[in-house]
Amino acid sequence: MSDRAPAIVLGHGTIAAGMVSAVERITGRGARLHPLSNDGLGGPEILALLRETMRATGATVLFTDLPAGSCSTAAVRAVHERPGAVLVMGANLPALLYFAMHEELAPADAAREAAARGGAALKTYPDAARAG
Repeated sequence: MSDRAPAIVLGHGTIAAGMVSAVERITGRGARLHPLSNDGLGGPEILALLRETMRATGATVLFTDLPAGSCSTAAVRAVHERPGAVLVMGANLPALLYFAMHEELAPADAAREAAARGGAALKTYPDAARAG
């Protein structure tokens, strides 16, 4: 992983590292994402870790695993402190793959489109509309 990455992936346990590893295996572009875990950290410590990692990597995009909880609460605060930064909550592998593959887009634009793609990737089988 590079010290410079346009995005940070923050999650519970090892989910961030696992998703970034999958992005690397699929695309070879895992270095665009810097994984972080909240293991053993409270809200203030997560925020401090995000601030330092954003400074060190230059990241302006944050992805979190859940739309609520300590990771997203800290990420909201970090985004408020960095003009132009964007937070995507509830990130999944399709969203991260889209972001990693669209280096030609500004990071904020890629993040917004990645969120849309990640949401659209959720499906049920059999299709609930046909199940009735």
